[in-house]
Amino acid sequence: MGTDFKSLPDLFEASIARFSDNPLFGVKSDGSWHWLSYGEFGEQVAQARAGLAALGVAAGDRVAAITDNRVEWAVGAYGTYTLGAAWVPMYEAQQAKEWQYILADAGAKVAIVANDGIRAQLGDHAGELPDLEQIVVIDGEAGGGAITFSELLERGAEAPVDTVHPDPSSLAGLIYTSGTTGKPKGVMLSHANLTSNINTFPDLFDIGPDDRTASFLPWAHSFGQTVELHFIMAAGASAGLTSAQTLMEDLPEIRPTLLVSVPAVYNRIYDGLQKLMAAEGGVKKKIFDLAMANADKRAKLAAEGKTSRWVELQNGIYDRLVFSKVRDRFGGRLRYSITGGAAISPEVANFISALGMTVYEGYGLTETSPVSAANWPGTRRVGTVGKEIPGVRIEIDTDAIGSDDVGEIVIYGPNVMMGYYNLPGENEAVFTADRGFRTGDLGSRDEDGFISIRGRIKEQYKLENGKYVVPSPIEEQLQLSGYITNIMVYGEQRPHNVAVIVPDLEALNGWAEELGLGDRSVEQLLKETAVVDLIGRELNRQSGPIKGYERVRGFVLTDEEFTPENGMLTPSLKVKRRAVMAKYGDQIEALYSRES
Repeated sequence: MGTDFKSLPDLFEASIARFSDNPLFGVKSDGSWHWLSYGEFGEQVAQARAGLAALGVAAGDRVAAITDNRVEWAVGAYGTYTLGAAWVPMYEAQQAKEWQYILADAGAKVAIVANDGIRAQLGDHAGELPDLEQIVVIDGEAGGGAITFSELLERGAEAPVDTVHPDPSSLAGLIYTSGTTGKPKGVMLSHANLTSNINTFPDLFDIGPDDRTASFLPWAHSFGQTVELHFIMAAGASAGLTSAQTLMEDLPEIRPTLLVSVPAVYNRIYDGLQKLMAAEGGVKKKIFDLAMANADKRAKLAAEGKTSRWVELQNGIYDRLVFSKVRDRFGGRLRYSITGGAAISPEVANFISALGMTVYEGYGLTETSPVSAANWPGTRRVGTVGKEIPGVRIEIDTDAIGSDDVGEIVIYGPNVMMGYYNLPGENEAVFTADRGFRTGDLGSRDEDGFISIRGRIKEQYKLENGKYVVPSPIEEQLQLSGYITNIMVYGEQRPHNVAVIVPDLEALNGWAEELGLGDRSVEQLLKETAVVDLIGRELNRQSGPIKGYERVRGFVLTDEEFTPENGMLTPSLKVKRRAVMAKYGDQIEALYSRES
């Protein structure tokens, strides 16, 4: 049965009381993992709540955070929620001008920041932040009138205050969208919005105090915050705090039963295992291929509701020989692999699931708190994002693009946001008359009710021949190549698609060594005809599911990886198309010019 939390403070108090002695957060330091219990976390939240109150924070105020996932992030968030104030998280990887914009737009009274370097950058914009009264620094000394996080807790310990239980309809947080096409928009999420997801999840996934996640998705993003932080706490489970950089190293030590991730991580796992097997060669590679072929037969039979004793017998053998060893790299206990944020390739989903780590794909947006549809045990179809979760209704508005079966996804339910902060015009554009949220995503529904995502309407463009193209599914497919790290497809009002491609330099250098090109610099290597031909072959090899008119016919190679730091990706790892075009537009234009 689902839970019935009315607000995040309700969730917090119930979990602290029920799971007081259980581990909640694990942090690695000096080579060892140290676990904070629910009770200890509760004490720190009480201190943070009182400390923020001493700084003048009250119900309705905003407290901002510029820090990556850490215990202090969660302490600050729940200290804020239990005052009836709103939490406004940001990413350390964001640019200072974005911090300044969000702080000003939200009218934050207090900002909790990771270090004094960030504090100093905010100080440069102090005149543009009239509402910001205090900065709290987590690591190191605090200059310029700021206080440390330890001081905040000390002040709170001296003057405790009671928990505020806000109305469910009141604002719990502002999560600013990544802004791929403009300034970030503040998504207003109420306590009822966020708890609607939390209350539903127990009906879908059997998660309890014995479960653990390896937490690396940013809590500043709606997916990580709701599905990991809040849901884990509601279930009495625990989270080992790691990062995308140290995830594979930490997994065997955390031993998660639940992994909440995005397709890019599963793609890396797929790519890494494929490369490893190719390098091993011989008998190991042959056994691996046989194991995967049998797993494919098993999945196809399961999809038809059938089983085979012979296939199951072989699977048991291959599981002992191959799959169990791979699972050991993930800690050996993984039950649920949950993915969202972008479409995962069926090829990758089947591959990971065949290893015994079943992938469940879901769908949602920050504006829907975020989960609106999902696959779950007993209700799963690879290649789709599943069905609506309980309490949510999804309509496919085919009139939006004049199609018979594909249309804009419109979401109704208690998870739909309050609206965009200070943007009445935007609200008018995205809400239907009966409070449905127009997602801007293209989707379709099959005869059994499973929903498939077809990309963003705003990303859709016409080729010169009038045919429509949505680039993101093409990019996801092509990125399955072990030689491609990043790709952006373009072709608006052009005869065909081209792309900007960042090769996987480690794989490319290994290939170049074998070909006698190991003495070339990266710049020289990317100009080699053999390298251009290799990437061309890789594009062709991965283009099987891509329609003929959608295929990439030319490309620019660059060695600068797309990252949030250089502005080519959003903090949630979506391509910033305008930024890529601004940098590589002339080279793209040259591709077409050479053909004319």
